[in-house]
Amino acid sequence: MKTSPDWDPRAPEVLQDHGAACSHMRGHCPVAYSPYLGWSLFRHQDIQRVLHDHETFSNVVSTHPAVPNGMDPPLHTHYRRLLDPYFSATEMERFEPVCREIAATCLRSLPGQGEVDFCESFAEPFALSVQCAFTGWPGEVKERLRQWLKNQQKATLAGDREATARLAGEFEDCVRGILAARRLQPQADLTTRLLQETLSETEIISILRNWTVGELGTIAAAVGILVHYLCVHREVQSRLRRQPAELAPAIEEILRLEAPLLSNRRLVKQATQIGQHRLEAGDRVTLMWASGNRDETVFPDSASFRPERDQEQNLLYGSGIHACPGAPLARLELRVALQCLLEGTRELELSQQREPVRATYPAAGFASLPIVVKA
Repeated sequence: MKTSPDWDPRAPEVLQDHGAACSHMRGHCPVAYSPYLGWSLFRHQDIQRVLHDHETFSNVVSTHPAVPNGMDPPLHTHYRRLLDPYFSATEMERFEPVCREIAATCLRSLPGQGEVDFCESFAEPFALSVQCAFTGWPGEVKERLRQWLKNQQKATLAGDREATARLAGEFEDCVRGILAARRLQPQADLTTRLLQETLSETEIISILRNWTVGELGTIAAAVGILVHYLCVHREVQSRLRRQPAELAPAIEEILRLEAPLLSNRRLVKQATQIGQHRLEAGDRVTLMWASGNRDETVFPDSASFRPERDQEQNLLYGSGIHACPGAPLARLELRVALQCLLEGTRELELSQQREPVRATYPAAGFASLPIVVKA
Protein backbone atom coordinates (compact mmCIF):
# COMPACT_ATOMS: atom_id res chain seq x y z
CA MET A 1 0.00 0.00 0.00
CA LYS A 2 1.28 3.46 -0.92
CA THR A 3 2.30 5.59 2.05
CA SER A 4 3.96 8.69 0.54
CA PRO A 5 1.39 11.40 -0.24
CA ASP A 6 0.96 12.92 -3.70
CA TRP A 7 -0.95 15.91 -2.36
CA ASP A 8 -2.40 17.37 0.84
CA PRO A 9 -6.17 18.09 0.56
CA ARG A 10 -5.96 20.21 3.72
CA ALA A 11 -3.01 22.37 2.65
CA PRO A 12 -3.80 26.12 2.95
CA GLU A 13 -3.41 26.71 -0.79
CA VAL A 14 -5.83 23.87 -1.56
CA LEU A 15 -8.43 25.10 0.93
CA GLN A 16 -8.08 28.62 -0.39
CA ASP A 17 -8.93 27.63 -3.98
CA HIS A 18 -10.18 24.06 -4.15
CA GLY A 19 -11.20 24.35 -7.80
CA ALA A 20 -7.78 25.51 -8.96
CA ALA A 21 -6.10 22.78 -6.91
CA CYS A 22 -8.31 20.12 -8.49
CA SER A 23 -7.60 21.44 -11.98
CA HIS A 24 -3.87 21.26 -11.28
CA MET A 25 -4.14 17.70 -9.97
CA ARG A 26 -6.28 16.61 -12.91
CA GLY A 27 -3.58 17.75 -15.30
CA HIS A 28 -0.49 16.66 -13.36
CA CYS A 29 -1.47 13.81 -11.01
CA PRO A 30 -5.01 12.59 -11.77
CA VAL A 31 -4.75 9.58 -9.43
CA ALA A 32 -3.31 10.92 -6.18
CA TYR A 33 -2.77 9.43 -2.74
CA SER A 34 -3.13 11.18 0.61
CA PRO A 35 -3.57 9.73 4.12
CA TYR A 36 -6.66 11.93 4.56
CA LEU A 37 -8.65 10.81 1.48
CA GLY A 38 -6.91 7.66 0.31
CA TRP A 39 -6.81 7.59 -3.51
CA SER A 40 -8.35 10.74 -5.03
CA LEU A 41 -9.56 10.52 -8.63
CA PHE A 42 -9.72 13.77 -10.60
CA ARG A 43 -10.54 12.67 -14.17
CA HIS A 44 -14.11 12.22 -15.33
CA GLN A 45 -13.40 8.86 -17.01
CA ASP A 46 -11.83 7.40 -13.85
CA ILE A 47 -14.73 8.61 -11.72
CA GLN A 48 -17.24 7.10 -14.13
CA ARG A 49 -15.40 3.80 -14.14
CA VAL A 50 -15.65 3.57 -10.35
CA LEU A 51 -19.31 4.60 -10.35
CA HIS A 52 -20.25 1.80 -12.74
CA ASP A 53 -17.91 -1.01 -11.58
CA HIS A 54 -19.77 -2.48 -8.60
CA GLU A 55 -17.68 -5.65 -8.57
CA THR A 56 -14.49 -3.73 -7.82
CA PHE A 57 -15.66 -0.69 -5.86
CA SER A 58 -18.07 -0.77 -2.93
CA ASN A 59 -20.41 1.87 -1.56
CA VAL A 60 -20.20 0.33 1.90
CA VAL A 61 -17.70 2.84 3.27
CA SER A 62 -18.92 3.15 6.86
CA THR A 63 -19.81 0.90 9.76
CA HIS A 64 -22.89 3.10 10.18
CA PRO A 65 -25.76 1.66 8.06
CA ALA A 66 -26.72 3.95 5.15
CA VAL A 67 -29.93 2.96 3.35
CA PRO A 68 -29.86 2.86 0.35
CA ASN A 69 -26.77 4.59 -1.04
CA GLY A 70 -24.30 3.04 1.37
CA MET A 71 -25.14 -0.39 -0.01
CA ASP A 72 -24.17 -2.55 -2.98
CA PRO A 73 -26.41 -4.60 -5.27
CA PRO A 74 -28.56 -6.61 -4.84
CA LEU A 75 -29.49 -5.09 -1.46
CA HIS A 76 -29.21 -1.58 -2.86
CA THR A 77 -31.52 -2.51 -5.75
CA HIS A 78 -34.22 -3.71 -3.34
CA TYR A 79 -34.27 -0.48 -1.34
CA ARG A 80 -34.13 1.80 -4.38
CA ARG A 81 -37.13 0.02 -5.85
CA LEU A 82 -38.98 0.62 -2.58
CA LEU A 83 -37.94 4.26 -2.11
CA ASP A 84 -37.73 5.81 -5.59
CA PRO A 85 -41.53 6.28 -5.81
CA TYR A 86 -41.26 8.84 -3.00
CA PHE A 87 -39.51 11.10 -5.55
CA SER A 88 -41.77 10.42 -8.51
CA ALA A 89 -43.03 13.15 -10.86
CA THR A 90 -46.46 12.89 -9.21
CA GLU A 91 -44.98 13.41 -5.75
CA MET A 92 -42.95 16.39 -6.94
CA GLU A 93 -46.01 17.98 -8.55
CA ARG A 94 -47.91 17.56 -5.30
CA PHE A 95 -45.10 19.08 -3.24
CA GLU A 96 -44.30 22.04 -5.48
CA PRO A 97 -46.93 24.45 -4.05
CA VAL A 98 -45.64 23.72 -0.53
CA CYS A 99 -42.07 24.36 -1.65
CA ARG A 100 -43.12 27.58 -3.38
CA GLU A 101 -44.85 28.91 -0.26
CA ILE A 102 -41.76 28.18 1.83
CA ALA A 103 -39.57 30.08 -0.64
CA ALA A 104 -42.00 33.02 -0.58
CA THR A 105 -41.97 33.06 3.22
CA CYS A 106 -38.16 33.05 3.30
CA LEU A 107 -38.10 35.87 0.74
CA ARG A 108 -40.49 37.98 2.83
CA SER A 109 -38.06 37.73 5.75
CA LEU A 110 -35.34 39.49 3.75
CA PRO A 111 -35.01 43.27 4.01
CA GLY A 112 -36.23 45.26 1.00
CA GLN A 113 -33.01 47.27 1.09
CA GLY A 114 -29.63 46.87 2.70
CA GLU A 115 -27.17 44.10 3.33
CA VAL A 116 -28.03 40.59 4.53
CA ASP A 117 -26.09 37.34 4.97
CA PHE A 118 -27.90 35.26 2.38
CA CYS A 119 -26.74 31.91 3.80
CA GLU A 120 -28.10 32.66 7.25
CA SER A 121 -31.22 34.54 6.15
CA PHE A 122 -32.45 32.50 3.19
CA ALA A 123 -30.44 29.46 2.08
CA GLU A 124 -30.30 27.64 5.42
CA PRO A 125 -33.89 28.43 6.57
CA PHE A 126 -35.20 27.43 3.12
CA ALA A 127 -33.37 24.07 3.16
CA LEU A 128 -34.50 23.31 6.72
CA SER A 129 -38.12 24.30 6.14
CA VAL A 130 -38.43 22.36 2.90
CA GLN A 131 -36.91 19.24 4.40
CA CYS A 132 -39.24 19.33 7.42
CA ALA A 133 -42.23 19.91 5.13
CA PHE A 134 -41.25 17.04 2.84
CA THR A 135 -40.82 14.55 5.68
CA GLY A 136 -43.79 15.94 7.62
CA TRP A 137 -41.71 16.80 10.69
CA PRO A 138 -43.06 19.38 13.14
CA GLY A 139 -41.79 22.94 12.95
CA GLU A 140 -40.07 22.80 16.33
CA VAL A 141 -37.61 20.25 14.92
CA LYS A 142 -36.10 22.90 12.62
CA GLU A 143 -33.97 24.65 15.24
CA ARG A 144 -32.77 21.32 16.59
CA LEU A 145 -31.81 20.23 13.08
CA ARG A 146 -30.11 23.55 12.36
CA GLN A 147 -27.88 23.26 15.41
CA TRP A 148 -27.25 19.58 14.75
CA LEU A 149 -26.13 20.31 11.19
CA LYS A 150 -23.70 23.00 12.35
CA ASN A 151 -22.24 20.66 14.96
CA GLN A 152 -22.00 17.87 12.38
CA GLN A 153 -20.11 20.08 9.93
CA LYS A 154 -17.77 21.24 12.70
CA ALA A 155 -17.03 17.65 13.77
CA THR A 156 -16.45 16.57 10.16
CA LEU A 157 -14.03 19.43 9.52
CA ALA A 158 -12.13 18.59 12.70
CA GLY A 159 -12.11 14.85 11.96
CA ASP A 160 -13.57 14.32 15.43
CA ARG A 161 -14.94 10.77 15.25
CA GLU A 162 -16.10 10.80 18.85
CA ALA A 163 -18.22 13.90 18.23
CA THR A 164 -19.50 12.46 14.95
CA ALA A 165 -20.63 9.28 16.72
CA ARG A 166 -22.32 11.29 19.47
CA LEU A 167 -24.14 13.44 16.92
CA ALA A 168 -25.30 10.35 15.04
CA GLY A 169 -26.87 9.19 18.29
CA GLU A 170 -28.54 12.57 18.82
CA PHE A 171 -30.05 12.44 15.34
CA GLU A 172 -31.36 8.92 15.93
CA ASP A 173 -32.95 9.97 19.23
CA CYS A 174 -34.67 12.87 17.48
CA VAL A 175 -36.07 10.64 14.73
CA ARG A 176 -37.15 7.95 17.19
CA GLY A 177 -39.22 10.56 19.01
CA ILE A 178 -40.90 11.60 15.75
CA LEU A 179 -41.58 7.96 14.81
CA ALA A 180 -43.11 7.27 18.23
CA ALA A 181 -45.42 10.25 17.81
CA ARG A 182 -46.46 9.08 14.32
CA ARG A 183 -47.26 5.60 15.61
CA LEU A 184 -49.57 7.10 18.22
CA GLN A 185 -51.08 9.63 15.82
CA PRO A 186 -50.48 8.87 12.13
CA GLN A 187 -50.37 11.82 9.71
CA ALA A 188 -50.71 12.16 5.95
CA ASP A 189 -46.95 12.58 5.57
CA LEU A 190 -43.86 10.79 4.30
CA THR A 191 -42.70 9.66 7.74
CA THR A 192 -46.01 7.91 8.43
CA ARG A 193 -45.82 6.29 4.98
CA LEU A 194 -42.37 4.90 5.76
CA LEU A 195 -43.77 3.35 8.94
CA GLN A 196 -46.28 1.50 6.78
CA GLU A 197 -43.54 -0.08 4.65
CA THR A 198 -41.92 -3.41 5.52
CA LEU A 199 -38.99 -1.66 7.17
CA SER A 200 -37.45 -1.88 10.62
CA GLU A 201 -37.06 1.24 12.75
CA THR A 202 -33.29 1.08 12.21
CA GLU A 203 -33.83 1.06 8.45
CA ILE A 204 -36.27 3.98 8.59
CA ILE A 205 -33.88 6.05 10.72
CA SER A 206 -31.07 5.34 8.25
CA ILE A 207 -33.25 6.37 5.29
CA LEU A 208 -34.32 9.59 6.97
CA ARG A 209 -30.74 10.36 8.00
CA ASN A 210 -29.56 9.77 4.43
CA TRP A 211 -32.25 12.05 3.02
CA THR A 212 -31.95 14.73 5.69
CA VAL A 213 -28.18 15.02 6.08
CA GLY A 214 -27.61 14.84 2.33
CA GLU A 215 -30.37 17.30 1.58
CA LEU A 216 -29.83 20.04 4.15
CA GLY A 217 -26.19 20.88 3.64
CA THR A 218 -26.20 20.36 -0.11
CA ILE A 219 -29.35 22.37 -0.85
CA ALA A 220 -28.24 25.27 1.36
CA ALA A 221 -24.82 25.22 -0.35
CA ALA A 222 -26.38 25.00 -3.82
CA VAL A 223 -28.77 27.93 -3.27
CA GLY A 224 -25.85 30.04 -2.02
CA ILE A 225 -23.68 29.09 -4.99
CA LEU A 226 -26.47 29.95 -7.44
CA VAL A 227 -27.16 33.36 -5.92
CA HIS A 228 -23.46 34.19 -5.70
CA TYR A 229 -23.05 33.31 -9.39
CA LEU A 230 -25.98 35.53 -10.37
CA CYS A 231 -24.59 38.39 -8.28
CA VAL A 232 -21.19 38.12 -9.97
CA HIS A 233 -22.57 37.50 -13.48
CA ARG A 234 -25.20 40.20 -13.69
CA GLU A 235 -25.86 39.53 -17.38
CA VAL A 236 -26.93 35.94 -16.51
CA GLN A 237 -29.16 37.27 -13.73
CA SER A 238 -30.81 39.72 -16.16
CA ARG A 239 -31.24 37.01 -18.78
CA LEU A 240 -32.94 34.62 -16.33
CA ARG A 241 -35.23 37.39 -15.10
CA ARG A 242 -36.36 37.91 -18.70
CA GLN A 243 -36.45 34.22 -19.61
CA PRO A 244 -37.36 32.12 -16.55
CA ALA A 245 -37.92 29.07 -18.77
CA GLU A 246 -34.10 28.83 -19.00
CA LEU A 247 -33.70 28.37 -15.24
CA ALA A 248 -33.46 24.56 -15.19
CA PRO A 249 -30.51 24.18 -17.61
CA ALA A 250 -28.84 27.27 -16.13
CA ILE A 251 -28.97 25.75 -12.65
CA GLU A 252 -27.43 22.47 -13.87
CA GLU A 253 -24.63 24.37 -15.61
CA ILE A 254 -23.85 26.72 -12.72
CA LEU A 255 -23.66 23.77 -10.33
CA ARG A 256 -21.42 21.92 -12.78
CA LEU A 257 -19.08 24.89 -12.58
CA GLU A 258 -19.38 25.34 -8.80
CA ALA A 259 -20.13 22.03 -7.08
CA PRO A 260 -22.35 21.96 -3.95
CA LEU A 261 -20.98 18.50 -3.16
CA LEU A 262 -17.23 18.23 -3.75
CA SER A 263 -16.57 14.51 -3.43
CA ASN A 264 -17.87 11.04 -2.66
CA ARG A 265 -16.31 7.88 -1.30
CA ARG A 266 -15.85 4.26 -2.32
CA LEU A 267 -13.90 1.25 -0.99
CA VAL A 268 -11.83 -1.09 -3.16
CA LYS A 269 -13.21 -4.65 -3.01
CA GLN A 270 -10.52 -6.34 -5.11
CA ALA A 271 -7.12 -5.27 -6.40
CA THR A 272 -7.26 -3.16 -9.55
CA GLN A 273 -5.29 -0.71 -11.65
CA ILE A 274 -6.16 2.94 -12.30
CA GLY A 275 -3.70 4.76 -14.49
CA GLN A 276 -0.20 3.86 -13.31
CA HIS A 277 -1.34 2.95 -9.82
CA ARG A 278 -2.31 -0.38 -8.29
CA LEU A 279 -5.09 -0.16 -5.73
CA GLU A 280 -5.45 -2.95 -3.20
CA ALA A 281 -8.55 -4.40 -1.56
CA GLY A 282 -9.50 -2.22 1.39
CA ASP A 283 -8.05 0.98 -0.08
CA ARG A 284 -10.20 4.09 0.20
CA VAL A 285 -11.14 6.01 -2.96
CA THR A 286 -12.41 9.59 -3.10
CA LEU A 287 -14.23 10.67 -6.26
CA MET A 288 -13.63 14.36 -6.84
CA TRP A 289 -16.98 15.40 -8.36
CA ALA A 290 -15.94 19.03 -8.71
CA SER A 291 -12.86 18.07 -10.72
CA GLY A 292 -14.69 15.61 -12.97
CA ASN A 293 -17.24 18.28 -13.85
CA ARG A 294 -14.44 20.59 -15.04
CA ASP A 295 -12.73 17.92 -17.14
CA GLU A 296 -11.97 19.53 -20.51
CA THR A 297 -12.06 16.18 -22.34
CA VAL A 298 -15.76 15.86 -21.47
CA PHE A 299 -16.85 19.50 -21.20
CA PRO A 300 -15.15 21.60 -23.90
CA ASP A 301 -14.38 25.11 -22.70
CA SER A 302 -15.20 23.69 -19.28
CA ALA A 303 -14.73 26.92 -17.32
CA SER A 304 -17.38 28.73 -19.38
CA PHE A 305 -21.09 29.02 -18.61
CA ARG A 306 -22.86 27.25 -21.48
CA PRO A 307 -26.34 26.18 -20.31
CA GLU A 308 -27.14 24.81 -23.76
CA ARG A 309 -24.44 22.13 -23.46
CA ASP A 310 -25.42 18.46 -23.04
CA GLN A 311 -25.65 17.78 -19.30
CA GLU A 312 -25.74 13.99 -19.66
CA GLN A 313 -22.22 13.66 -18.25
CA ASN A 314 -22.76 16.18 -15.43
CA LEU A 315 -21.84 14.49 -12.14
CA LEU A 316 -23.91 16.89 -10.05
CA TYR A 317 -26.21 14.08 -8.87
CA GLY A 318 -23.78 11.22 -9.44
CA SER A 319 -24.16 8.58 -12.13
CA GLY A 320 -25.34 5.01 -12.52
CA ILE A 321 -27.41 3.05 -10.03
CA HIS A 322 -26.19 5.16 -7.10
CA ALA A 323 -27.23 8.48 -8.65
CA CYS A 324 -28.86 10.64 -5.96
CA PRO A 325 -32.39 9.32 -5.31
CA GLY A 326 -33.46 12.79 -4.17
CA ALA A 327 -32.39 14.50 -7.41
CA PRO A 328 -36.00 15.25 -8.51
CA LEU A 329 -36.68 16.96 -5.16
CA ALA A 330 -33.39 18.88 -5.29
CA ARG A 331 -34.11 20.11 -8.83
CA LEU A 332 -37.57 21.23 -7.74
CA GLU A 333 -36.27 23.07 -4.67
CA LEU A 334 -33.52 24.89 -6.56
CA ARG A 335 -35.77 25.93 -9.43
CA VAL A 336 -38.49 27.18 -7.11
CA ALA A 337 -36.04 29.06 -4.86
CA LEU A 338 -34.48 30.91 -7.80
CA GLN A 339 -37.84 31.61 -9.42
CA CYS A 340 -39.10 33.14 -6.20
CA LEU A 341 -35.96 35.22 -5.69
CA LEU A 342 -35.92 36.55 -9.26
CA GLU A 343 -39.67 37.25 -9.37
CA GLY A 344 -39.72 38.90 -5.94
CA THR A 345 -36.71 41.19 -6.30
CA ARG A 346 -35.42 43.82 -8.70
CA GLU A 347 -31.73 43.08 -8.21
CA LEU A 348 -29.38 40.87 -6.21
CA GLU A 349 -25.88 42.29 -5.65
CA LEU A 350 -22.80 41.35 -3.67
CA SER A 351 -22.12 43.53 -0.65
CA GLN A 352 -19.53 46.23 -1.12
CA GLN A 353 -18.74 46.17 2.59
CA ARG A 354 -17.97 42.52 3.27
CA GLU A 355 -16.47 39.70 1.20
CA PRO A 356 -18.10 36.27 0.87
CA VAL A 357 -16.49 33.56 3.00
CA ARG A 358 -16.01 30.20 1.33
CA ALA A 359 -16.90 27.03 3.22
CA THR A 360 -13.95 24.81 4.13
CA TYR A 361 -13.48 21.41 2.50
CA PRO A 362 -15.20 18.95 2.71
CA ALA A 363 -18.06 21.47 2.89
CA ALA A 364 -18.86 23.41 -0.29
CA GLY A 365 -20.37 26.76 -1.16
CA PHE A 366 -20.21 29.63 1.30
CA ALA A 367 -20.05 29.93 5.07
CA SER A 368 -21.19 33.55 4.67
CA LEU A 369 -22.59 35.38 1.64
CA PRO A 370 -23.29 39.09 2.28
CA ILE A 371 -25.55 40.47 -0.45
CA VAL A 372 -27.81 43.45 -1.06
CA VAL A 373 -31.39 42.68 -2.00
CA LYS A 374 -33.19 45.33 -4.01
CA ALA A 375 -36.92 44.76 -3.87
